[in-house]
Amino acid sequence: MFLNLSNKSIQTLMAKPNLIFQAFKNFSNKTSQNFNLKPTTGPSLLSRFATNSPHESITSIQLKKRPARKKKAFEDEVSTPGVFNVVAFATSEELNIESLISGLKKQDLYDPQCIPNENDVIHALAKYRVGKEQREIFFFRDGGVVLWNITDLESSNVLSFLRSYEQDSYSEKLVQSESEIMNYKYHLDEKKASCLDKAGTFLLSNAESENLTLVKYTFSNVMFLSVKLGIWEASLEKYIDQIEDVTEDLKRGKKIKMSREQALQKHGELFALRHYLNLSSDVLDTPDFYWENEQLESIYNQVYQYFSISKRSKVMNEKINHCVALIELISHHLDEKHHTRLEWMIIILILVEVVFEIVHYIDRYMH
Repeated sequence: MFLNLSNKSIQTLMAKPNLIFQAFKNFSNKTSQNFNLKPTTGPSLLSRFATNSPHESITSIQLKKRPARKKKAFEDEVSTPGVFNVVAFATSEELNIESLISGLKKQDLYDPQCIPNENDVIHALAKYRVGKEQREIFFFRDGGVVLWNITDLESSNVLSFLRSYEQDSYSEKLVQSESEIMNYKYHLDEKKASCLDKAGTFLLSNAESENLTLVKYTFSNVMFLSVKLGIWEASLEKYIDQIEDVTEDLKRGKKIKMSREQALQKHGELFALRHYLNLSSDVLDTPDFYWENEQLESIYNQVYQYFSISKRSKVMNEKINHCVALIELISHHLDEKHHTRLEWMIIILILVEVVFEIVHYIDRYMH
């Protein structure tokens, strides 16, 4: 607290308040310039690329830095007789499964059914057949859909229909770029079990002992997991592009144009992505659903290895660790600047108090 002054001293100071205020202001500005404490002006780094939601921030994903995995072309899937296509999309963060069931019944084009011991998936069968092969769709609560023997036109209609039941939807460009297309056919030998062949084709068994619905669900589950992982990979690549300017500023010793609040927000985005990858998904382990069925678990592991999900998730975690280290470095630097600013504010206040004390001393000995 400031020292108490006599009424006469206060009157002396108040006689010319503008001069005292101007002198203090000039001193403060000069101190700030000398120690680089000027407030940041112009658009900050984060304001140039941050958006209102994490899903909008990945609508313009540039995939050139992430090597594209080789995917089958849709035309190749339908050119061979007896070979059918299966397509997987990740459309949003979550689907409202309960409302979607009601919507499918109202639409009256597909018959929604449940998968035993699996409450987060809908298995829909087309009510009207186009050919001999049944058209089937698997809807996942985590925001995805896998379509079996569905044409490109019908696939577009299904995606449009899903928009009403999505939460935090992805952009159409991102959904299409990260989709997966595979093909499947039936074993000629009825005694052979369903599997994934060396060419990457789903081979389905005609044996009565196999439940083809659960086999297709297993294939679909891993395909959707791969597509969802692709969405997160694209999001991380966009994040890396965003902080590239910061690394350049650090290397050149330039001023970092980011506030403490913005750094905290970017830190939160990284931890949210890490949470999705390691805690909220089945990327790192086999779901409990397959533990009681060795045949389905074997199929799951085959497709899991085919899409290199383990390797991709490991690489992604390494990239996240690097980004976390960079953001922590920036946060530490910004905290130090904030503490320095507070220290200079305290010094200025002490100097003001000294000025008042000098005025009080002069006033006391002059009178």
